[in-house]
Amino acid sequence: MANRDDFKMEPQDYIRILTERYPELSSVETEIRKALEMLISCFENGGKVLAGGNGGSAADCEHFAGELMKSFAKKRRISPEEAAVLRELNPERGARLAEELEQALPVIVVSAHVGLTTAYANDKNWLTGYAQQVYGYGKPGDVLFAVTTSGNSANLLYAVDAAHARGMKVIALTGRGGGEIAKIADCSIIVPRKETYQIQELHLPVYHALCLQIEEHFFPV
Repeated sequence: MANRDDFKMEPQDYIRILTERYPELSSVETEIRKALEMLISCFENGGKVLAGGNGGSAADCEHFAGELMKSFAKKRRISPEEAAVLRELNPERGARLAEELEQALPVIVVSAHVGLTTAYANDKNWLTGYAQQVYGYGKPGDVLFAVTTSGNSANLLYAVDAAHARGMKVIALTGRGGGEIAKIADCSIIVPRKETYQIQELHLPVYHALCLQIEEHFFPV
């Protein structure tokens, strides 16, 4: 009888698959792999990711969070020990939670908090609203994932400064040559497009590949 290990699949290299499907992204493969290493290191060390953008890029940040905070392409069942604790707390609700809860990789989308951002903008200034959240949530070892098609979004530039002041690393996903954010981010993925909608069309497969590869790393089975 064949050993079960004989049927184990080799880990997928989703970055390679990405560049095969989108050859133009080969020019930023090194930066994508650097971003991957930064994100894996963050999660392995108990950190979290803060993600922010404006307009369509804000929606991309929520999409990015959705792929990491729940299962994406793989099952992420909680451990038997955690399931047992839930069932002990409440047999009925615990059984459902044990069955439906999934392991998560923590991402907070700073552009999603309407009450907070509008209160801060009203009391202080819209441009530093993301920086306030980064200052409040951020810890050394966390990562700021900043998505800006122009690379010049002022509220994200302030957020980068706040992130660095808090001992965080910064990944910028951008286009149009990178703008100002590429000069100050720790890793800048500058997709080779100039039109906003075309930049966004390439941003999605980039962060999908990152999420798939991260999931492959943390949930290999």
